[in-house]
Amino acid sequence: MNATIWHNPRCSKSRQALAILQETPGVAVTVFDYLKTPPARAEIAAVLARAGVRPSQAVRTGEGVVKDIGLDTGNDDAVLDAMAAHPILIERPIVITDKGAVIARPPEKARDLL
Repeated sequence: MNATIWHNPRCSKSRQALAILQETPGVAVTVFDYLKTPPARAEIAAVLARAGVRPSQAVRTGEGVVKDIGLDTGNDDAVLDAMAAHPILIERPIVITDKGAVIARPPEKARDLL
């Protein structure tokens, strides 16, 4: 099975989810450092749709950039635009397999797709 994780190596939850994937036999893991290579708006929208969450449910509201740009976190279109411009706003980690996508919070949710 192939699994991709949208990963931030500085995030403990992201590191924990990655460890779960790496420790699972038969799982080939692709690590996507979305902060170094930001995904396009359409890709973010597609992954969140696959996970069954609205952008407003997957935005990191505690990040300073939310206040700096005056983001209306209830406006999904504005949130997607902001996530594309400021990928730090994307909730992490996101795990994607052939079975779907999930925001792995808590990290054990990654197992739902294995």
